[in-house]
Amino acid sequence: MSITSPEIDTLLSKTEQNPFLLCSIASKRACDINNMLRGQHLRVMEAQDFDDITTMASGEDTVSIAMQEINDDILGFVQEDFDEAIRGANTRVQQNL
Repeated sequence: MSITSPEIDTLLSKTEQNPFLLCSIASKRACDINNMLRGQHLRVMEAQDFDDITTMASGEDTVSIAMQEINDDILGFVQEDFDEAIRGANTRVQQNL
């Protein structure tokens, strides 16, 4: 039985079994969702006294939303860009040694 839904093995298979990449993608998306909800909340509060948008969306954790988007192939990464970023990071580390 899995504790998370979607299962972590399924999510890792979508990020080349790289837990760091999975966490990076999910955390960036969760931040985007939080910022979007915060912006919607502020706009609604300027127009009315009751905020039904934030109330409706607040029942679900933003990290869970991001993980579900990864599972549903809505959210992903570009392999070439990821490889280039890793190569660049490795070069900077080697230069500092």
